Amino acid sequence: MIDVTDATFEQDVLVRSDQVPVVVDLWAPWCGPCRTLGPILEKVVGAKGGTVELVKVNVDENPRVSTTFQVQSIPAVYAVRDRQVVDGFVGALPEAQVTDFVNRLVPEPSEVDTLVAAGDEASLRRALELEPDHPGAVLSMARLHVDRGEPQEALRVLARVPETPEVRQLAAEARLAAQQVAVPADGVDVLLDALLPKVKDDEAARQEFLDLLETLGPDDPRAASYRKALATRLF
Repeated sequence: MIDVTDATFEQDVLVRSDQVPVVVDLWAPWCGPCRTLGPILEKVVGAKGGTVELVKVNVDENPRVSTTFQVQSIPAVYAVRDRQVVDGFVGALPEAQVTDFVNRLVPEPSEVDTLVAAGDEASLRRALELEPDHPGAVLSMARLHVDRGEPQEALRVLARVPETPEVRQLAAEARLAAQQVAVPADGVDVLLDALLPKVKDDEAARQEFLDLLETLGPDDPRAASYRKALATRLF
C-alpha cells in the first residue's frame, strides 16, 4: 500500500494499472468510516499476493485527484485497470463485500487455469479433457508437441481455438516443422529471399513464405518489408 498525491497519481495509478489493477482508496483523517474501511482494504488486497495493488489518497491534500474521480463523499473506492475506472463503491462496506469487489478484479483461478499453470503434459491433458478449447491449455499443449517433433499433433490441437497472433505463429512453426524446414536463428532472410521469386506460381512456396513471416513476429521490422514484397509479386 502506498500514499498517492496529485503529483504521483499518473505514475502510481494510471501507468501502474497497465500492469495490475489498482484500488484507489479516497479518504481523509477526519472520516470515521474511512478508518474502518482502510484496514479491511489492506487485508483483502494484501491477500491477493500482488495481483492487485492498493493506494490511498488523502482528499484534503490532493484536490486534483478528488476532482478526477468527482468525489462527493468518502470513503470512496475505485478500481482502475488499463487507465480506466472499471468498478467502485462509496461507504464503508463489510469485509465480505470488499472481498467480492476485489475478487471481481482478479477472479480466483479455475481448476483448468491451475492445471495449465502446472504446465506438465499430464496436467495439460487433464485441462483439455475439462475444457477442450481453453486457449492457454491449447497453446501449451501445441508447444509441447512442436518441441517434441510432433507438428501434426500440434496443428490438430490448435484447430480447437480461434485464430490469434499466438495461434498463427505456433501453427506456422508446426507447418514448417512438418516440412522439415529448419529455421535458422539469424538466417530467415536467406530463406525468404530464396522463396520470393516462387510465391506467385508455387502455392507451397507461398505458404512456406507466409509461415516464415509468422515466425518473425509482428514487431519485427522485416515482416512489413517482406509482406510488401510479397504483395508486389502477387499483384
